[in-house]
Amino acid sequence: MAAINQQELERLQRKTVKTLVLGQALGGFGLGSTLSVGAIMAVELSGSTAFSGAAATLSTLGSAASAIPLANLAYRKGRRVALGFGAALAILGASGMILATILRSFPVELIALFLLGAGSAVGLQARFAAVDLPLDRPKAKDLSLVVWATTVGAVLGPNLIAPGEALGLGIGLPSLAGPFLFTIAAQIASTIVFWFGLKPDPLIVARDIAGLNPNRKRPGMRAAIEVIREFPIAGYSVLAIALSHMIMVSVMSMTPAHLSVSGHTLADVGLTISLHIGGMYAFSPIFGWLADKTSPRIIIALGQLIFVSALLFAGLGANEFGLVMIGLFLLGLGWSATTVAGSALLSQSLSVENKTKVQGFSDTLMSLMGAFGGAVSGTILTLFGFSGLNAAALAPVILIVFATTFSNRWK
Repeated sequence: MAAINQQELERLQRKTVKTLVLGQALGGFGLGSTLSVGAIMAVELSGSTAFSGAAATLSTLGSAASAIPLANLAYRKGRRVALGFGAALAILGASGMILATILRSFPVELIALFLLGAGSAVGLQARFAAVDLPLDRPKAKDLSLVVWATTVGAVLGPNLIAPGEALGLGIGLPSLAGPFLFTIAAQIASTIVFWFGLKPDPLIVARDIAGLNPNRKRPGMRAAIEVIREFPIAGYSVLAIALSHMIMVSVMSMTPAHLSVSGHTLADVGLTISLHIGGMYAFSPIFGWLADKTSPRIIIALGQLIFVSALLFAGLGANEFGLVMIGLFLLGLGWSATTVAGSALLSQSLSVENKTKVQGFSDTLMSLMGAFGGAVSGTILTLFGFSGLNAAALAPVILIVFATTFSNRWK
């Protein structure tokens, strides 16, 4: 390709970030209500409340299964193809959810939820697309802006449930099918933005500048592990991201049950989770800016300090609604700091050839650790209560702090 200077790269970077922010915001609208409606559908179609967690579980597994194949596709064909293909799978999943309501079929819903997980994988991969181009400056803030865009869909998406139900009924569909019409429309809009906005494709540009042959090596689990062995700092980044996600999911997923048993209303639960989601996404640009000004390791350490504060507030104040609410907000902040800084460190510590190999692996492990945290947290809550759950969540925090202490020794 023709030589491209830093000024041209900066212009392309600004265009890329704007495209990713818009596409991420649009895609989030459709996915924001998926798990809530999916959980209700699971109970209705299966006939048992025991399957209420199936929506989160299947969606998470779908996201984990999609991450490495999408990273593989991105390496060979570019980000816009990978993001578009992931969105197509999510559209297929949303269509499957509508079909499941019409057929009254729980197995069809499970397959559809798995496919919808690809939409979450697209959201995760989009943040890495913001740091593809080889610029002479840190790019954590650019990555954090893409994470921040998730706020729009996460906060506003659930408010589309009622209009979606009305729309579904209006055109003769079952009420629970309606919200997924918005999912399909949002994913189509997001795909259009990615497809036409990511030209030229940032990963292809970076790959061409490095003189790489996209058909020579294919990203995969084994390739990612080989890279991590060679560059332990990448392994540290993956570990910090995955364990922080497990901490967040394990406590967050059990908070509604704890508050409900404690006699709080659904409005209280909704307010607490809304504040938590705000903590996860709304302040990410601040952590991105701080990571650029200091170092990602420092912000990862800050994230763990925030986690400790969150777990102390929620754990010691388990019987005080205000303290639990503060704890959940801080839990989101800790996740945001670590995810933004860890993702930036992972990208800046690897070459273009190695990035996508480990990025897909990182997203897969992140989703699996979240699923594991959500699975074991119910048992811990039952045996040791909400305070015990928060105390148990300190263990992975200690592990991340320990790894951070030694991370300066790794390349």
